[in-house]
Amino acid sequence: MIKNYLVIAFRSLLKNKVYSIINIMGLAIGLACFIFISLYILDEVSYDRFYPNAERIFRINADIRFGGTDLNLALSSDPLGPTLKKDYPQVEQYVRLYTMEGAKQIKNGSAFVTENNVCYADSTFFEVFKLPVLYGNASTALSSPKSIAISEKAALKYFKTSDATGKILTIGSSEPVAYKVTAVYQDIPANSHFKKDFLLPMSDLRFTPGNYLANNFHTYILLKEQVDYKLFERNFEGLILKYILPQINHFIGINTMANFKKAGNRYEYSLIPLTDIHLKSDRADELDVNGNIQYVYIFSVVALFILIIACINFINLTTARSANRSKEVGIKKTLGSERSSLIMQFITESTVTSCFAFVIALLIVIGLIPVFNDITTKSFSVGGLFGSGILFYLLLLPILVGVAAGYYPAIFLSSFQPVTAMKSKFGGGYTRSNSRDILVTFQFVTSLVLICGTMIVYQQLNYIQTKNLGFSKDQVLVVNGTDALGNSTEVFKRQVAGIAGVKSASNAGFLPVGNSSGAGHIFSKDPVMDEKNGTVMQFWRVDYDYIKTMDIKLHQGRDFSVASGAADFNKVIINESTARILGYDNPVGKKIYSYDGGAHVEDIVPYEIVGVVRNFHFESLRHSVGPLCMILGHSNWKLAFRIDGKDAPALLGQIEAKWKALTPEIPFSYNFLDDSFDQMYRSEQRDGKIALIFAALTMFIACLGLFGLVTYISEQRTKEIGVRKVLGASTFSIVRLLSNDLLRLVLLSILIAFPLAYYFMQKWLQDFAYGVSISWWVFAWAGGGALLVAFGTVGYRAISAALTNPVTSLRSE
Repeated sequence: MIKNYLVIAFRSLLKNKVYSIINIMGLAIGLACFIFISLYILDEVSYDRFYPNAERIFRINADIRFGGTDLNLALSSDPLGPTLKKDYPQVEQYVRLYTMEGAKQIKNGSAFVTENNVCYADSTFFEVFKLPVLYGNASTALSSPKSIAISEKAALKYFKTSDATGKILTIGSSEPVAYKVTAVYQDIPANSHFKKDFLLPMSDLRFTPGNYLANNFHTYILLKEQVDYKLFERNFEGLILKYILPQINHFIGINTMANFKKAGNRYEYSLIPLTDIHLKSDRADELDVNGNIQYVYIFSVVALFILIIACINFINLTTARSANRSKEVGIKKTLGSERSSLIMQFITESTVTSCFAFVIALLIVIGLIPVFNDITTKSFSVGGLFGSGILFYLLLLPILVGVAAGYYPAIFLSSFQPVTAMKSKFGGGYTRSNSRDILVTFQFVTSLVLICGTMIVYQQLNYIQTKNLGFSKDQVLVVNGTDALGNSTEVFKRQVAGIAGVKSASNAGFLPVGNSSGAGHIFSKDPVMDEKNGTVMQFWRVDYDYIKTMDIKLHQGRDFSVASGAADFNKVIINESTARILGYDNPVGKKIYSYDGGAHVEDIVPYEIVGVVRNFHFESLRHSVGPLCMILGHSNWKLAFRIDGKDAPALLGQIEAKWKALTPEIPFSYNFLDDSFDQMYRSEQRDGKIALIFAALTMFIACLGLFGLVTYISEQRTKEIGVRKVLGASTFSIVRLLSNDLLRLVLLSILIAFPLAYYFMQKWLQDFAYGVSISWWVFAWAGGGALLVAFGTVGYRAISAALTNPVTSLRSE
């Protein structure tokens, strides 16, 4: 019986080649899109799940509000990890990571290499993050000063062997320090929210112990089995009262949290599961650019809808062509076939179609994986596609799609009564179907929502790129690791500033591109600091030419001046947000106070405000511009040069030559400020491209279905078209006859889709403090484009039918 079903299925496919091709290609494209999106989603949700104890690891986040300023940090207090381990038996272990020292110069042979994936870590690192240690002892790897644990990739790079234990790495060019390799661990997989190749011991890091108000570390805790992390979070309130409130009281004279909160302030800690960080965390000082759980939800729905739309095409064409199968059903029922066997036959046909489509879809996926990797910045492979984890679901997919797409047509076709079917009552030509109209409308509603959404995403990204940020990010060259030059840093800066084409030069340790900024200093307009007049703000140490190099606009007062000499070292420049919080209309000449080092209340230092700059965006546009204070100081681990971009390659060559003349053993490393700015929105740009591609493919699949339907309609009405033409009907009236109903459905789809798209995109734009207003022209373009594409699809086939010679049409039977 199954053999018979398969034979009939193949015969049906060969007999109706046009419809078979439309069905197979529609399903193939839908399946290929579904597989691609599924791969992307599976990778996004897999982050950090490879650790055997991942479900028990949590990062501590800090949420601080003081003086009207909010700090939402992926960092926490410096001594918090050891304190939790000491005071709470639920904590099995902790580990802290410190990354603020940035890149390191590591000697490889006779030259130095700039390495970015370096951090300091507690000796408990491998107890919390159970990475396989290939060589060395995990428990003692970071317990001694001047020891270092490195990844297998780093061992191969520097020592040409995986077993590098006992070997020496020299770190730092100006003051070289020899580190002994004590462990080599397995490379951290790409699906991790941090990827470090070099772990230095925390004992080598100089910081003030016991300062609970300093937030410099990414702190992770490993909770014991069966501990509910939500219940454990309640302990933070008592910890804050015991350790943090006394220090707050020491500095600003508040001795109860009630008074602290009454003034509108807060100091809170919370836990985020390790496996949630990549998709659910968007805080200051993240270790990497994270993803967004919203896009996972969106793409999951898109994948499902694309598959549904492809199945709808199959259902519409099969039910529309029901008249062609009516006699077959009638004969089989007359000869005794049961309805269940007919249902099985039609489902077998749809499953065979789905299997053919699945084979083509796999070929599409295999061929386009490199392109998909470029778009998504992932590293999928054909081998991974057929890995044991996904292979079963891939093989199951065509069967599920075949049954889903074929079930309704099978029920519909098998329901024909033998007498009615044999009399060809169903053969009187094409008839409208409410269910078919609903399915076509659903296809285009889905397509239009995706297209409108994609256009608004790109509108927002364009807004980000073109918005007046308050500084100029174009033509700013940033040279990295300049602190490695030691005493020659200023020499290099002066030499480059003298090159024709370099307009200005500045120390650039602090840049208005997200995580390069620094926060945590409390300022007040009064010498006595309390909850009423203190505020936390960004505190940047800059040089005389910083404002000029960044092209930041001065609003009031003056810039720092070399002519003022040492007097300017107790002067500050603030932004408009700081002036507003302080309550000053004209802050120039006024005093602002802060603790010098933060160790003692008596160390409060006055600074005179000499200038106010216009607000500029030093964080993502998801956040409002916060308060900022700039002071003269050293931040020379990077240098910024505003250049004339007419001949950038030649200019870069000259700058590199100056670098090599001073330090030939250290590589010249640079980037442009606009590239760093774009990096903040890498996730949106990537997901916007993915959405655009799949929105276009959704519309293509929907139009493929329309093409199949209008082709069938014109075939069913061939004789009618011939008669109408003989009686004088124009080509236009024939085209209108064939396309009216379908184009009316597209118009209905537009009316339904636009309110839905507006609602969902308004929700998405709420993530940005500075977002576009959704313009009417987005919907006009999307609607006009959809109508044009739909009319082109329907019109092409309708015009072909309308231009057919009526003599040929009347002889069609």
